[in-house]
Amino acid sequence: MAKGAKPWGGRFGGRTAASTEEYTCSLDVDRALWAEDIAGSMAHARMLAARGILTAEEAERLVDGLLAVRREIEDGTFAWDRSLEDVHMNVEARLTELAGPVGGKLHTGRSRNDQVALDFRLHVSRRLAEWDGLIRRLVLVILDRAAEHADTLLPGCTHLQPAQPVSLAQHLLAYAWMLRRDAERVADCRKRVEVSPLGAAALAGTTHDLDPAAVARDLGLAATFGNSMDAVSDRDFACEALFCASLAMMHLSRLCEEIILWANPAFGFVRLPDAFATGSSIMPQKKNPDVAEIMRGKTGRVYGALMSLLTVMKGLPLTYNRDLQEDKEPFLDADATVRASLSIMADMLGVLGFDPERMRAALARGFVNATELADYLVRKGMPFREAHHVTGAAVARAEKAGKGLEDLTLDELRGFSERIEEDVFTALDFGQAVARRLTPGGTGPDSVAAQLAELRAWLESGGAAAGPRQGTLF
Repeated sequence: MAKGAKPWGGRFGGRTAASTEEYTCSLDVDRALWAEDIAGSMAHARMLAARGILTAEEAERLVDGLLAVRREIEDGTFAWDRSLEDVHMNVEARLTELAGPVGGKLHTGRSRNDQVALDFRLHVSRRLAEWDGLIRRLVLVILDRAAEHADTLLPGCTHLQPAQPVSLAQHLLAYAWMLRRDAERVADCRKRVEVSPLGAAALAGTTHDLDPAAVARDLGLAATFGNSMDAVSDRDFACEALFCASLAMMHLSRLCEEIILWANPAFGFVRLPDAFATGSSIMPQKKNPDVAEIMRGKTGRVYGALMSLLTVMKGLPLTYNRDLQEDKEPFLDADATVRASLSIMADMLGVLGFDPERMRAALARGFVNATELADYLVRKGMPFREAHHVTGAAVARAEKAGKGLEDLTLDELRGFSERIEEDVFTALDFGQAVARRLTPGGTGPDSVAAQLAELRAWLESGGAAAGPRQGTLF
């Protein structure tokens, strides 16, 4: 094939318009898959030799040539040619220059349709493994900070209003459990990503005596395609990965929201480290939670990537359509966002300053021990609905007097019910309120300790993580 000629150009008499070449070129995006493309081609060459379609010498020359291409890309000397449209043809063209005519045999039994599907699956699998590691690192940071603050109390909220006292450890551990589920989703997603489509060819399979299972084993993939048309045309694996990314970013965004609120002096629960805050160009006193705000904003960007790919897929008839050229950019962008966000959140949370005194002071401002008074009355034999009404009246009295429930005198409290005795003040103590929460998973000290132990054991065991499995990828 002449230099610069299109690999598909045999039936064409005229040249492609320059505008068409520019518009359809995917090289700027799919060159990110060069390592996967080379790994897949090496596995394909070895399989062709094992099946007797190539000689052992031909396969060796192809593999050596592909390794040389890999070295050129790694050291930055590879000359990317936009006229060759994509990463696949750039690699193959350079391989043929290095290895000679045998380079033209590499594509035997293979189409760019199953080739790109394989490359993308390998890339997504590799990134999911990285997400898993970053999620686990963040969980570990959360566990360490929670262990530091097992005795730090603050108001737990519903509707962003003070509700009941909880430990800061319990509050932080809620995010650890969210992230654990994110890691489990990522691991489960990888089961469906790590399926080799190579051998499906363009859409119908091939007449060559291929061994798709051997390629899958070579690349560390767990399975092969069940239907050749499905193999080359669906990207549900990438949609699922983006859904996992969206949920992880949603959890990060919720944590960011709390950091932003807590950093406001009206709360004052946290002190922003200088390394993760910025100032104002006009107001010298400002210390803005810009990292948390940007991360909260980038969550929409990841959601957008998911919606973009779903929209690309929604109207595609079987099988491959060129629309699928638009599948990689959303994932690559979301991947960069997710990895950066998980990493910087772990860094920021590890040095975030908590203010236990401000948190404890806030307990006295929201009547967060009101439920304790109602439960106290229930233990004294009063029906809960009556206890709820009596407690509400006591709250109204204390609020009018500018006091907390715990600041009312025994006589004042007995004015609402003769069942109230001196032991009511133990019930109203914030620390006791937390300590009495014995329900598994609750904010009580034993529960928090059990959560810490279970989550650490999950991290140490590897949990649902599959770990990197790509045999010869890098």
